[in-house]
Amino acid sequence: MTVSTRHLPLVNRRRGLFIFLGVAYIGMWAAMSPLLASGYRRGSAREETGALEQVCIAAAMLAPALAAILVVRCVERSARVRDTLALRWTKPWGRAARACLMAFVVPAGLTTAALVIGTFAGRYPFDGVHWNGLGAWAAASVLNMLVSLPLFFGEELGWQGYLFPRLAQDGDRRSLIRAYAITGAAFALWHLPTLLMGGQYPGRPWYVSVPAMLVSCLLILPVFTWLRLRSGSVVPAVIGHAFVSSVSVAMVTEFADSKAALDPLHMSMAGWPGWIVTGAFVAFLALTGRLQPSFYTARTVPHPASIRRL
Repeated sequence: MTVSTRHLPLVNRRRGLFIFLGVAYIGMWAAMSPLLASGYRRGSAREETGALEQVCIAAAMLAPALAAILVVRCVERSARVRDTLALRWTKPWGRAARACLMAFVVPAGLTTAALVIGTFAGRYPFDGVHWNGLGAWAAASVLNMLVSLPLFFGEELGWQGYLFPRLAQDGDRRSLIRAYAITGAAFALWHLPTLLMGGQYPGRPWYVSVPAMLVSCLLILPVFTWLRLRSGSVVPAVIGHAFVSSVSVAMVTEFADSKAALDPLHMSMAGWPGWIVTGAFVAFLALTGRLQPSFYTARTVPHPASIRRL
């Protein structure tokens, strides 16, 4: 399901990994430097991002993809970038289309379940479902997500297209566990500049937000990987990531009391209610073997243009 890297010399693989992480992290810090220098801090979960913040965030999100393309073209020189990073629409097309649909359905279900848990725990100020205008809000949220998709390609071409397959290698149990753990941790710590500015957890100190982000990324990354593995393409993972980072966040605000304070640590996918439901879903994927590439290669009809082995 992914491009083989076994033919690459070990020194090339290691060099590629270090260069990828270096460029991705340097790119993030460089993009965020104007905000860090100005002392910017996000004070509330309802706070809108300004023009400068949006430009910096967009530039940062492109860094992992640029790092991956640089390594594939200049260090590995192994194959076409599109094939190596799974930037393709695999056949049969229906399989990829179903994975894209699941990239909407699963995050929506997980977010809803997290909000229900937060409500019953008394931590989410649920204000009911306002059916009048709900359709227009949902359409606007999805449209906003689709417009932002190119930026999420910037992230997932790096994490799911490059880093995870390189760490997983032959797909044995030990390599897969290491790949999930390291990719999840790298994904989380890459956000360090935004965490220091209160981006994901407004009002929280770094020693709370950084561990919280680690837990969130370690749990959500297998969901994105599952979408990527079952389709053979990075596209569904991009859609899933975009949904979690945009529509899921918008759901928290839409269904909450407009006057109540919102704390993502207690009421969203990035908080403990989300950890519970995502952890349960990931446990299901793991117990049924759906987080292993062999689960999909053993159940699909071989197709010369789409089959790649770890």
